[in-house]
Amino acid sequence: MIKLDNPAPPNLPLAPSVYDQTYFESLTNTLRLYFNRIENVTRNLLGPEGGTYLNLPYGAFYDTTDQTAASTTTAYAITLNSTTISNGVSVENNSQITFAYEGVYNIQFSVQLANDDNATQDIDIWFRKNGVDISNSNSRFGLAPRKSAGDPYHVIGSLNFVDSFTENDYVELYWRTSNTSAYIESYTAPSSPTRPAIPSVILTATFVSSTPA
Repeated sequence: MIKLDNPAPPNLPLAPSVYDQTYFESLTNTLRLYFNRIENVTRNLLGPEGGTYLNLPYGAFYDTTDQTAASTTTAYAITLNSTTISNGVSVENNSQITFAYEGVYNIQFSVQLANDDNATQDIDIWFRKNGVDISNSNSRFGLAPRKSAGDPYHVIGSLNFVDSFTENDYVELYWRTSNTSAYIESYTAPSSPTRPAIPSVILTATFVSSTPA
């Protein structure tokens, strides 16, 4: 990929007090070269492959631990202990997805849920922004009873959510369970055949747009 030039404004000399054809020809040529460089940048950005030159904030994170609840009446922050890739989005204090740049972001998660109880159970997952619950952001996932002793029922809870954030805002996922036997589970890499490990949580945050004026 060709890197786009970032043209700096030319340093134009002061005009002479009287008309000077050489000066004006030089000035015109300098401005023409500058505008040609600007036109080259805009043509590449607005062309069919213009997106390849854009550098937008993003982050992809996951967690490799089981996350359990000690109480059915307590809300727990969903934690993330690993980063796949990030640019302007980071995880602070184990759970706070923090934005270095203002904008509208699309946040998407998948959570590996498990139920080791003999009865159907529910897990709620919702968003908190700067420590405050986001209205109407909760989802309830129903988990069937376990298949057998030591073999929980498994299901993926997934959702995407779009919201605007200012610089240094953060968002968190929170969860609660109807029974402490229903939890968030990770799995090491299985074999026969060899497969990737299963994180307990996968979360991505991608920049969508600047904040509307």
